[in-house]
Amino acid sequence: MIKINNLTKKYKEKYAVNNLNLEIKSGELFSLLGTNGAGKTTTIKMLSTLILPTSGEVKINNFDLTKDSAKIKEIINISPQETAIAPNLTVIENLYFMAGIYQITNKEEKINELVKIFKLDDVLKQKAKTLSGGYQRKLSIAISLINSPKILFLDEPTLGLDVISRHDLWNIIESLKGNTTIILTTHYMEEAEALSDRIGIMNKGKLIELGTSKELIKKAKTKNFEDAFIKIIEEDNNENTNIC
Repeated sequence: MIKINNLTKKYKEKYAVNNLNLEIKSGELFSLLGTNGAGKTTTIKMLSTLILPTSGEVKINNFDLTKDSAKIKEIINISPQETAIAPNLTVIENLYFMAGIYQITNKEEKINELVKIFKLDDVLKQKAKTLSGGYQRKLSIAISLINSPKILFLDEPTLGLDVISRHDLWNIIESLKGNTTIILTTHYMEEAEALSDRIGIMNKGKLIELGTSKELIKKAKTKNFEDAFIKIIEEDNNENTNIC
């Protein structure tokens, strides 16, 4: 579904993303992990056509990222770190508003489906700004699914949520796997481990490891995934220090 060759984003002399090479399969849930400043969000922004790469080639569903951005926008959507809702509209107004923007032909059916999936029945007439953090994130992700995207980018979807709200969203995300290709960024190791088919670990703009959580634990020779992640990052930092 996504083929990335030497994708690079440079700001003056600093590389935010440096020669990223990666393939993501159709229907896969792929997680991008890394510490702050690793290049995850920049990668998501490039793949979702929000910013242009400095160099490199990306094919999304066989469309070229730079030449066919309009066609790519028709088959993708993104739920950003910042909750993307209209605060002064009610929940149902938010859904109808976005359905109108995307010119959804079967909007009644689609909205009813999303209301059911995200369990929004009790808050439909409530203004979005008065919702709890969990409901706001649910609404934000529901909005990102209004156009039935082939590819969904989830940037820190459960950031700041309590344990119950987080697990509710995990169940929803899990239900999307297979039908929708999902690219997830998160700082929660247990989230990546629970949801991902494969995981890519980025550090200082580069992809340094790739595999399933079990493969990465085995490669790092640790007992759990969080320890594996820390060890992989630390070893890469040490290698870079030694090179310098």
